[in-house]
Amino acid sequence: MPQLEASDFAQAVVARMADCSDDRFKQIMASLVKHAHAFIREVDLSPDEWMAGIQFLTATGQKCDERRQEFILLSDTLGVSMLVVALEQARGARALADQPGEKPTEATVQGPFFWPGAPKRELGDDIGEGHGEPTLYHGRVTDTFGKPVAHCELDVWSGDDEGFYDMQKGDQMQLRAQFRTDAQGNYRFWSIKPSFYPVPGDGPVGAMLEKMGRHLNRPGHMHMMLKAPGHARLVTHLFVKDSPYLESDAVFGVRNSLVVEFPKHQPGRAPDGREMTKPYYTAKYDFRLVPSA
Repeated sequence: MPQLEASDFAQAVVARMADCSDDRFKQIMASLVKHAHAFIREVDLSPDEWMAGIQFLTATGQKCDERRQEFILLSDTLGVSMLVVALEQARGARALADQPGEKPTEATVQGPFFWPGAPKRELGDDIGEGHGEPTLYHGRVTDTFGKPVAHCELDVWSGDDEGFYDMQKGDQMQLRAQFRTDAQGNYRFWSIKPSFYPVPGDGPVGAMLEKMGRHLNRPGHMHMMLKAPGHARLVTHLFVKDSPYLESDAVFGVRNSLVVEFPKHQPGRAPDGREMTKPYYTAKYDFRLVPSA
């Protein structure tokens, strides 16, 4: 048989997939192979460099456990997660192009710290007691036509006032909960004003960022995952407007429409009627969900 040259290997691998019965899988893998081979040729990768890459990916997998997902962190810090999110939203925008209604709320990365099974709480409950600066989050959930989304599930979570998530500190869930909107689509809950924080830097991704000359920091934000029957799921953040690192988020997740004012208030009666004995903040944001086809 003829000997393959450097430029032939990619096509040879693709040709071996002739009997693949999954057309989408075949398309993805063929493109992956072609781009990977093109990258190796472009940078003239040496065997030692390729082995270093294999060792890096091995270490990334070894750093993962039931609470930590180093591969998600790798995807986030390379901008891949946000690219996938942006492409998904672009598909949704094209589907809605000929329909009336408002623009849906923008999505952003889920991040590596989502923990399924957060406790269910009543509207107005406080999930941040004993942590940072108290903040009332409130607003409304509607679809893109302004119709309220009743009983929409809001899964919310954030880091603490020191920039750590609960799963980084132990087995006890903190600063996360599930709420449901009322019949008019309103939501409200108390937590804290989120602080900026560094993504974990003690693993291979942290070493990669240091070698790149990049910082580890994310601006302060509250995670929100919204789910309601008949509507597309939304994973997004609310970013603190005066937080550092809005211009250089380590995972490229900031969207201007998600940057929110956190006005500070003196002690007194809060908008939900709670009497506050110390200063507090409020964050108001209305979400718009895409109705399912």
